[in-house]
Amino acid sequence: MRLTTMTDYALRLLIHLGRNPERLCTTAEVAQVYGISEAHLTKITHQLGLGGWITTVRGKGGGMKLALAPEDIQLGELVRSIEPDFYLVECLGELNACTLTGQCRLTGIFNKALAAFLEQLDAHTLAELLPTPRLAPRARAVAQPVTMAHPQRGRRAHDAPNT
Repeated sequence: MRLTTMTDYALRLLIHLGRNPERLCTTAEVAQVYGISEAHLTKITHQLGLGGWITTVRGKGGGMKLALAPEDIQLGELVRSIEPDFYLVECLGELNACTLTGQCRLTGIFNKALAAFLEQLDAHTLAELLPTPRLAPRARAVAQPVTMAHPQRGRRAHDAPNT
């Protein structure tokens, strides 16, 4: 199974927005960061906006940002909203013309595999894909390194070098 480029780019876009929550981001910026087509990204932005995943602001100074908190964006739900279908094989599709329909057990196996895949995505959110916020370093007492003098074997005290 392979997800469409649209889903791949939608995930990249949401990751970028999640990494930059303090400002509006533009399609041109995201396209440049990931080296992808701005025209294709514009279509994805429109679809994500219609789906309620992002909010967009038109005009000069406009851009987009997440419409939901990253922890509220479930990956399974997002992927289901972007992917056109999940027909791993012909018999799972609406236009099934497979001559083995009704005689083959593969359909059930593929359905279970697809359900497990989507269940795994449902268990994760966008927040898990984002870097964890850096915490301010705690104030630490400045500790002096501890050194232990190890006597050298066979050396007498009066043979020690002068310091």
